[in-house]
Amino acid sequence: MLLLSLAFHSLKNRLLTTVLTIISIALSVALLIGVENVRVGARDSFSNTISQTDLIVGARGGSLQLLLYSVFRIGTATNNISYASYEKWKSHPAVSWTIPYSLGDSHRGFRVVGTTKDFYEKYRYRRDRTIKFVAGRAPEAVFEAAIGSDVAAKLGYRMDEKVVITHGIGSARGILDHQDKPFTIVGILDRTATPVDRSLYIPLEGISAVHIDWQEGAPPMPGEEVPAAKIKKEDLKVENITAFLVRFKTRIATLQLQRDINTYTEEPLQAIIPGVALAELWSTIGYAEDALRVVTFFVLVVGLLGMLVSLYTSLNERRREMAIFRALGAGPAKIISLLVFESAILSFIGCLLGVAIVYGLSFIFQPIVEREFGLYLPIQAPTSIAWYYLGGVMISGLLIGFVPAWKAYRNTLSDGLSVRL
Repeated sequence: MLLLSLAFHSLKNRLLTTVLTIISIALSVALLIGVENVRVGARDSFSNTISQTDLIVGARGGSLQLLLYSVFRIGTATNNISYASYEKWKSHPAVSWTIPYSLGDSHRGFRVVGTTKDFYEKYRYRRDRTIKFVAGRAPEAVFEAAIGSDVAAKLGYRMDEKVVITHGIGSARGILDHQDKPFTIVGILDRTATPVDRSLYIPLEGISAVHIDWQEGAPPMPGEEVPAAKIKKEDLKVENITAFLVRFKTRIATLQLQRDINTYTEEPLQAIIPGVALAELWSTIGYAEDALRVVTFFVLVVGLLGMLVSLYTSLNERRREMAIFRALGAGPAKIISLLVFESAILSFIGCLLGVAIVYGLSFIFQPIVEREFGLYLPIQAPTSIAWYYLGGVMISGLLIGFVPAWKAYRNTLSDGLSVRL
């Protein structure tokens, strides 16, 4: 305890250097732990975007592409699939429920999703959470719409407002707007911190209605539009959708039905398991994660080297102090222990401060990140890897302390007491 007290007082006497060293280590630890927390949180956030879905079915193509455009609203589909094929698999005896999606239109940069009431009743995220409304209800009529919380917040929309959707994906408005067929907002979804918040939802028949007078992807000529008032839901026929989610009555049927869908001869379809596709996504971006880890590792090394330089250079000022300790009977072991204790104290306080910085910033920026980027980063205890990192920093700090300690041990008593002119 005496050596520990001496180490504390010695560091206190060099307060400025001590504080700067601790800050250097703390920032290094904060970056290391922060990157790990963001990595784990981002994976959890992506993984929890969709739950209780066994298969995602779309046009044949890349599995990652199907996952991205159907779940995360990123990219576009290679092709549509026929509604007849969807109905065939929907009526399969092993299927519990399905959720169809029709994508391709947008509204001021937000995706428009054509779907059915099953989306509001069956869709699950973060294990067992359901879609809820903060206002209104699910759309039923052809020209009714529900909007995600981000759409409502960023565009300032309220109930019963009229919105016009745009043909294609983009934020520009112009001749491809379905200006003659506006939708009325009848529902605003509660926040989910998933891509659900960044979309506008209309019935599948609404997608067919806005394109009823379009020919081969081109808008009608002026005067040839079909008025919205003349369009009735029972007269519309859904011919194509983009993708659909499937839940089976038993999990055993997943692999068998996936194989049957992928070998479906009437239309080129592809079925993917969300968890497997996400694993493929992580393996794809794993190189970026590894690169980020390498960068943070070198930042930590720089912080620890800064502590080494601080302790080592201070020895020239502490030669007389070390010599007095030796003259008072302190052996080499105690001299070495003193400097190792100082190094350990710096590492320990630096780790504590670094962790405090990480969680302090997490509390401050979590709602901001969730609101601006739709990424939910849970505030949770450090992961096992984070504990390994902290343990590694502590051990490294102890080992680094032996370098100046050995130098102090080699300083002779006469060298420390001699007066230099």
